[in-house]
Amino acid sequence: MPNSQFFDILLFAVVAGVILFRLYTVLGRRTGNERPPPESYRLTGRTPADAAAAKDNVVPLPVSARPAPSQDTPSDPVARGLMDIKLADRSFETDHFLSGARSAYELIVTAFARGERAQLKPLLNDEVFAAFGQVIGGREQRKESVAFTFVGFKDVKIVHAALKGRSAEITVAFGSQFISATTDAKASVIEGDSKTVRDVTDVWTFARDVRSRDPNWLLVATSGDLP
Repeated sequence: MPNSQFFDILLFAVVAGVILFRLYTVLGRRTGNERPPPESYRLTGRTPADAAAAKDNVVPLPVSARPAPSQDTPSDPVARGLMDIKLADRSFETDHFLSGARSAYELIVTAFARGERAQLKPLLNDEVFAAFGQVIGGREQRKESVAFTFVGFKDVKIVHAALKGRSAEITVAFGSQFISATTDAKASVIEGDSKTVRDVTDVWTFARDVRSRDPNWLLVATSGDLP
């Protein structure tokens, strides 16, 4: 009986050895066609197909670089300034502003020539109004008068625009034509010509608080040939 049990154990051991050897020959060898071990795609953002084509598992680090400038950002300084103003004041329109600037220019030069302070007051800031008033006062003291006729514009263009805090500033170059003659107390012409059209270039700066409910722009600086 003990010999029979020993024989059974030996037989089972041989059978198990044969089975393990067969499993090893099938599963324990690489044929070269095995799929690679799965990779982690969480850090790289690669798909399984990308990972299969990759040669390693190196995770690329982000490159610190400045973003490319937006194609919507104008390169011209005037255009950039106008865009800044538009972003701060959605009601602003360049064409509408230029139309108003033309009207303001004609009104101001005409009122200045005639000495009409009341017409000038709402269109100028305090500094410019004081300067205009000083010239008008000097003419009045000397009893001079100005015969003035506005002919028209040859060219009007924006040459500078900027947003400084809450203040939008736009500088306009006016190419205009007018007839102007200044006479003294004896009606003698002391400046200009009552029959000659003058070509004049004035560069004026207008400003407005973009947060103000008042839509009007004020003349804050001038250069050129006033009548």
